[in-house]
Amino acid sequence: MKRMRPSVETSIESDAIAVEHTLAGDRDAFRVLVERHSRNVYRLAYRMTGNQHDAEEVVQEAFLRAYQKLSQFAARANFGTWVYRIAANYSIDRMRQKKSEDSNRALPPRETEDGTEMDLMSTVPDGAPSPERLAQSGQLATHMRRALSQLTPAERTAFVMRHWGGSGIEEIADALKSSTSAAKNTVFRSVQKLRKALEPFVERRGQARAMGTEL
Repeated sequence: MKRMRPSVETSIESDAIAVEHTLAGDRDAFRVLVERHSRNVYRLAYRMTGNQHDAEEVVQEAFLRAYQKLSQFAARANFGTWVYRIAANYSIDRMRQKKSEDSNRALPPRETEDGTEMDLMSTVPDGAPSPERLAQSGQLATHMRRALSQLTPAERTAFVMRHWGGSGIEEIADALKSSTSAAKNTVFRSVQKLRKALEPFVERRGQARAMGTEL
């Protein structure tokens, strides 16, 4: 008999139980929540900050804040969404601080066994719309990272949460502390800027493909 995969509702219920046990003094229960959601939070943090060091700091701070504010967490809410939003808020603060200090640290590209560049930025859910689909190619990772760095903290947050995190407009608005209409505009503006920034590279790839000279 084929086993059914746990539903979203089951996952939320399981998180709610872990939260309840944590509030009752069971710290191991919170470790379960960290293990369950840290990967998604790290992906968000890395894509927003652009480097491993800051992403790891965001993850640690997000779960620390979640633990400290756990009594404020609504039992029927989605813990994953809640800690994701905390991470987004802290990432925004972190990016603004880094920008003011002008001390951007870039994560060096990693190489695979065949020498081609590999970057965490290239890990994007299947079926993502353009221009975020461009990041599926390792060859575009550097171009995408540079384009993202040109966005404002709010624009980068809106883009990452919407097109890589699958967040709703209301969640983005909450993270940006803005109205839903303003959040929609920020998402739209981020996509337009990325398309414009990546357009020259896309055109070069198209020309190379047409001439049969693409690597």
